[in-house]
Amino acid sequence: METQKKPHAVFLPFPAAGHANPLMQLAEILHLRGFHITFVYTEHFYRQLVKSGGSNSIPNLAPDFQFVCLPENLPATLPDIGTRCTLTQKNCTEPFKNLLRQLMEKTPPPSCVISDAVMTFAMHAAKEFGLPEVQFWTASACGFLGNHVFEELIQRGICPLKDESYMENGFLDTPLDWVPGMKHMRLRDVNTFVYTTTPNDTMINYSIEQMKNCQRSGAIVINTFHELEKDVLDALATYYPPIYTIGPLANLTDGHLKDNTQNLSIFEVNKECLTWLDSKAPNSVVYVNFGSHASMTMEQTKEFGWGLAKCGFHFLWVVRPNIVNGEKVALDETFLEEIKDRGLVVSWCPQEVVLKHTSLGLFVTHAGWNSLLEAIVGGVPLVCWPIVAEQVTNCRQLCKVWGNGMELDKNVSRDKVAELVKEMMEGESGKQKRRIALEWKRKAEEATSPGGSSSHSLDNLIKHVMLKSE
Repeated sequence: METQKKPHAVFLPFPAAGHANPLMQLAEILHLRGFHITFVYTEHFYRQLVKSGGSNSIPNLAPDFQFVCLPENLPATLPDIGTRCTLTQKNCTEPFKNLLRQLMEKTPPPSCVISDAVMTFAMHAAKEFGLPEVQFWTASACGFLGNHVFEELIQRGICPLKDESYMENGFLDTPLDWVPGMKHMRLRDVNTFVYTTTPNDTMINYSIEQMKNCQRSGAIVINTFHELEKDVLDALATYYPPIYTIGPLANLTDGHLKDNTQNLSIFEVNKECLTWLDSKAPNSVVYVNFGSHASMTMEQTKEFGWGLAKCGFHFLWVVRPNIVNGEKVALDETFLEEIKDRGLVVSWCPQEVVLKHTSLGLFVTHAGWNSLLEAIVGGVPLVCWPIVAEQVTNCRQLCKVWGNGMELDKNVSRDKVAELVKEMMEGESGKQKRRIALEWKRKAEEATSPGGSSSHSLDNLIKHVMLKSE
């Protein structure tokens, strides 16, 4: 395609690996379809990537796949997520407009902006330059619907909570049988941002702003597939512009599986674990990873560790350097001696590859959306221990609707960990969940195959939104 005629997509993710990775996957897919790509980092996230050495994508991938940094001027010690969202919006708005202004003078000029729905300013910037814009929701459709009901929770007097006692007095079990598409929901299954006693809570208000932005958008993209979240997507269609389901993105590259997508990890990746997995029997390993940002207490970490030691199975456990309240974890020497013959503890790993490995029998996870989708792609059943945000919503759907896993009690103990892992690895419930997981894997492959629902949705997104043809 001649350079001056190339469509040019500008991508703006929120500066976190779980947000940036799905946008990168879509950017690579569009690049293969002939798009010129500008992928925008913020400076703090860029520095994290450089420090970790976890991304070989920081240099431009090709002359028509370039990376640009925006200054977000965050403090050296990262603030809480609410302040971080507010500062990013405040400090990045004008730099992003300046970037678009500069790109409009180049060849080819931008033809569309694809921004993370968290980056609420990007939609207004795109419209100011007359560019088609797409809001990319990087979590699940059920998580999207959970955020959609925030305003009604406030109107009904359910949120904010009256006081801290409402966290433990059973109020969180209030049924929300009025939520369309998810009538099995309880208050505790909505995004944990609602667990607040603060009027005008920052994250509640920010999330409501996101939802209103999405309602004004030209299109919404969700990294899911129609067959998985049909009832939820049907409910959302009443309130929002066209929603394009184009996942699992890990599967979707012109109808073919692609294993070499750029992984924007902020941690150094340990690939030696793959050799360790090669030595294990099929379906024999428990993989444990609670994501790139969630924090645990040291006591919770110990209980998980000794539960894994007690269950008797081989396990691969990712323990981030800063998993315990931002502090480096030092696992007990007695524990390490106990598990040396059957457990491997690493600081990070190539999760997509691990979850496709034949030795994997179970995934113990925080129920983050990228992790759940990667487990579906791998056909691996799950034990979920949700921690924050829409992870609780994902977990509820998984247990009540999708059926490919079970939930671990939030009051984690080594006995509960060992008991549930054993049941999932060799019990009747576990065998049933494994069959269901393999069925979802098949449906995901169908969705991302030529003519499948996600492939068709991607074609329509490109044709009717990004290229603005009728």
